[in-house]
Amino acid sequence: MKIILLFALMLTLTSGPLETKAQAKRFGFHLIQKRRSTRIPFELHANLIIIPACINNSDTLHFILDTGVGSTIITDPTVTPYINSQFVRAIRLDGVGQDSTMEAQVSIGNTLRVGFARTFNHNLVVLQKDVLKLSELIGTPINGLIGYELFERFVVTIDFRHREVLLQLPEYYKYRPKKGALVPLDLVDRKPYIEDVTIRGKGGEQKVKLLLDTGAGHAVMLNTYSTHIPLPDTTIDVQLGIGLSGKISGSLGRLKGIKIGGYNLSDVVTSFPDSLSFGGKLGPNTGREGNVGGELLRRFRVTINYPDRYMVLKPIRKAMKETFEHDMSGMDLRAKGEKFNEYYVDKVIEDSPADAAGLQKDDRLMFIGNSSASELNMTEIYKLLQRKEGKAIDLVVNRKGSLVFTTLILKRII
Repeated sequence: MKIILLFALMLTLTSGPLETKAQAKRFGFHLIQKRRSTRIPFELHANLIIIPACINNSDTLHFILDTGVGSTIITDPTVTPYINSQFVRAIRLDGVGQDSTMEAQVSIGNTLRVGFARTFNHNLVVLQKDVLKLSELIGTPINGLIGYELFERFVVTIDFRHREVLLQLPEYYKYRPKKGALVPLDLVDRKPYIEDVTIRGKGGEQKVKLLLDTGAGHAVMLNTYSTHIPLPDTTIDVQLGIGLSGKISGSLGRLKGIKIGGYNLSDVVTSFPDSLSFGGKLGPNTGREGNVGGELLRRFRVTINYPDRYMVLKPIRKAMKETFEHDMSGMDLRAKGEKFNEYYVDKVIEDSPADAAGLQKDDRLMFIGNSSASELNMTEIYKLLQRKEGKAIDLVVNRKGSLVFTTLILKRII
């Protein structure tokens, strides 16, 4: 997946847990109609899980299911009319990135609906500006992020094969070995950490503690600045993604392998953020050495059980056979328009295939091969751009009102 689409997001609230004064209705997520479970279809874009939800009397909104956030975050200001206008205080958000922290407001007394799950008097952290521009990066409407408040109440199974999230009441879930490998989790500050992970790299084998992060689209991120993990011999400098505090810069390389839950994955494309964008934002007591994201997790059926502190990984055979690949075009895209199906070149890397094809910033993609670009989503486009080294892809772009025809020759750069 194109790395510019991927973002690692961490949230620190400078105040304590958010609470409302009145609890007239049941607090926290629960299932209605005496149900034991509810199934929620999701879309997968940039290896991120997008689930439908409603706030108060809103139409269907779209949230990233993110184990890396401790509170529900509204990233899209257009949602504000649906939110309870009773804001109790402003808070400071410390996020990943190179820029300063930012302010947000806390709205109380909201109703949130996800499938047959409900919560009343729900607190929302509302960003005053759409600083992440997630809809443009991912190519589909994104209104916010939701994480801990769902995971704390249910056993959550993410079925990547059938694009479905299953929420189950913990008392009705029972682990059996046929469901997959059981991997212990450590919950710290509302975030899940995996301690039983072994990586194989330049320095040999090493055990690491990694955040389980469904809100990150990459496979693995390792923090070389706070550990003794050496960089691979071959790396490239890239913008790894975007967080609340701006761009995340660093390097990409390949690990020889990673072992998690007894399963071995080889030749894994891995992100190595620099200390300026990432190092000072983790907090001193997490012991975190990186994270595991969607590009790796999508190869499994993943069950996350916060109440009993473990997850279950069951491999998807077809997905396990797929190689880990990075973009082979050398260009970044942004999605524009009402439906986010107008794709513009946002950046061209020097001496890349896109550069050789003469592509320029602000070119609008019109046709990719025989397909109209507007009929493809961003994920489908990026899959085409990392399909096979040496593959020729004919492009038609609109450049300042004139059509330009060119051919892109894909090249593996890492």
